[in-house]
Amino acid sequence: MSKTRFLLLTVAALAGLFVAVLVAACRESPLAAGEVDAASVSSAARFSSTTPWQRLPPPADFAPDQVLRAGFLVVDGVYNSELMAPYDVFHHTPFHTAPGPGIEVFTVSPDGTPVTTFEGLRIDPHYGFADAPAIDILVVPSAEHSMDTDLDNLALIAWVRDSGARARFLVSLCDGAFVLAKAGLLDGHAVTTFPGDQDRFAAAFPHLDVRRGVSFVHDHKTLTSAGGAKSYDVAMYLVDHLYGEPAARGVGGGLLLDWPPKNGAMAAIVLGSGAGSPATAEATTR
Repeated sequence: MSKTRFLLLTVAALAGLFVAVLVAACRESPLAAGEVDAASVSSAARFSSTTPWQRLPPPADFAPDQVLRAGFLVVDGVYNSELMAPYDVFHHTPFHTAPGPGIEVFTVSPDGTPVTTFEGLRIDPHYGFADAPAIDILVVPSAEHSMDTDLDNLALIAWVRDSGARARFLVSLCDGAFVLAKAGLLDGHAVTTFPGDQDRFAAAFPHLDVRRGVSFVHDHKTLTSAGGAKSYDVAMYLVDHLYGEPAARGVGGGLLLDWPPKNGAMAAIVLGSGAGSPATAEATTR
């Protein structure tokens, strides 16, 4: 065997060994598909994608035969995905919760006049701050200025604070968590937000418990989502939580969304249900 051929075979063997070691390391990584970041889970155990999803019962005082009103805050620059994903899911609930009425959806802008989404859609809201009805589920989608000028809008933050304090559930998508946090509605709760803005969120609100590597966090009345396409996860989860899997499966079927999610498709942290239900500490991945 020539010296050159011997060197080539040696290099090839070493390269193969390196690849094998790398693959093995990836398989053992704590961030493999479908797993929750161990640092985010805190004291709870890290669950693999084969762990069953532990459902929590709805609030003890929730009556499925009563309509729930979901009010969506819309401002100029609101993002289509974070607005329409939960709006679409909640809007479909009446077709799958009979004889219960399901969730009624409506939009609220500061003064009741039309707003333009970041992507250019024109929305004519149902109400303004002055005439909006009572809200059971306050939904705050992300908007272009959720991290800056919206936080300095005193009227907006005051309305969110007052409406959110009376609401049964608070739902934020992506950077909508900044608005809820500014209004003081996330104090004492574990939360999440858009992955690329989590450091900024933690710096702005150092007293809050920010969880990373998950689609959403449910901590009693607050549900905070990473946003984007994951905005469907938290909305579908809340439907399941309130009305049960058959209703959520029905909604998912109409929207061609898998429900329950396939293994590894949704990582979430559930720390407790709404008022009147016992709190549990669960990190779930399905």
